Amino acid sequence: MQELHDAPLAPLTTLRIGGPAARLVTATTDDEVVAVVRAADAAGEPLLVLGGGSNLVIGDAGFPGTVLRIATKGFDLDGTRLTLAAGEVWTEAVDRAVLEHGLSGIEFLAGIPGSAGATPVQNVGAYGQEVADTVTEVVAYDRRAGETVTVPAADCGFAYRHSRFKADPDRYVVLRVTFALNDADGASGPVRYTETARALGVAEGERADLRAARETVLKLRAGKGMVLDPEDHDSWSAGSFFTNPILTEAEHAAFLARVAERLGPDVQPPAYPAGEGRVKTSAAWLIDKAGFTKGYGAGPARLSGKHTLALTNRGAATAADLLALAREVRDGVHAAFGVTLVNEPVMVGVEL
Repeated sequence: MQELHDAPLAPLTTLRIGGPAARLVTATTDDEVVAVVRAADAAGEPLLVLGGGSNLVIGDAGFPGTVLRIATKGFDLDGTRLTLAAGEVWTEAVDRAVLEHGLSGIEFLAGIPGSAGATPVQNVGAYGQEVADTVTEVVAYDRRAGETVTVPAADCGFAYRHSRFKADPDRYVVLRVTFALNDADGASGPVRYTETARALGVAEGERADLRAARETVLKLRAGKGMVLDPEDHDSWSAGSFFTNPILTEAEHAAFLARVAERLGPDVQPPAYPAGEGRVKTSAAWLIDKAGFTKGYGAGPARLSGKHTLALTNRGAATAADLLALAREVRDGVHAAFGVTLVNEPVMVGVEL
């Protein structure tokens, strides 16, 4: 277990933004993780749990307590049941599952940065697939109970980019995640996303070659700056900065009226069923149609030149720079369409 003081946090995040930690501890075993958490709780000390740093905005003042960096390792496969340690690099785990073992269920989540332990917290998803589809249980340290617990998938409270772990962020520290994958003789899971189906040359709902599905997703993500590349500032981001809004029927009707008023009666914004009486629309579409096009911005924080949903650090941005841009986009979208965008990354020491 490594311990540093006044440690820079910016290099540990994909945005490369944020001030230092008063204390940074790197834990490589579950026992070390639990020990650090217990010690911080006993001392009444602020605690920030850090995985891959890919869904995080840390304020310029840094963090005044202990930052626990989880660097545990473990890729345990029993048939098609895969258990990952929280510190496993997610992209590497997906690659091994697909390329070495021919298992489907997470292939459309290839290229997503961050750690395995973060995936159930956010219910990570992309291209028609989310981890809620395959997670069977999460082993976590329950800070309130002071013990390690096993939470079955049915009790994880999974919803769109949400879970019980995200709803109660100071209670659980994820240690391990188990997935039920599938061996479909080299075939992917059903292709549920129009862009992916088109790229793979199959109809939505059909299956494709498993390896081709992974490779296609990586190409699509790279084209949007969503695959980490130190040389590409479009990838210096926290991924999608805003979640896709989910509207009630009344909110959706009001939104359509604003669209018709602003863009004309023939314009139809994206709309997807999101449960009874609810409709999901596209944050990227809203941002673009409100006038914030790719590359928008003049300072060190700008929208990605490849994808309007990513707010990027062009090399010297501060958290203040990034949040100023985020507020400008959020407020502009609300003024144009009456829809309030909600940030997807976790905010530490700052708020939108």
